[in-house]
Amino acid sequence: MMSNIQKYRFVCTLTFGDIYGQIIVWLITITLSLASAMALMGARRPIYALATVGLIILLSLPFLLFAFVTTLLNHIEVSPVDAATKKQPQPGNVSQQEPVQATS
Repeated sequence: MMSNIQKYRFVCTLTFGDIYGQIIVWLITITLSLASAMALMGARRPIYALATVGLIILLSLPFLLFAFVTTLLNHIEVSPVDAATKKQPQPGNVSQQEPVQATS
């Protein structure tokens, strides 16, 4: 019964280019919130400026996290590994490289 259990290989193919657009949108959001805070600083109650920054960041953070997590999950590959085939290391994949031996 236990002989038909297969090993699976998890590979994350996420690169910086996949999330680059999300980072740019987040930076634009931060810049706009700070600009609106600077505009409200001249008002009679500067607490509105801080509340505006906090509200914009608080409301935009769930959307940013949702976009990043769904992008991450879309770039995870699961594939069965045959015992007969030798594991081929992928270039640049640190988890499949041999560890460096310390010399004394």
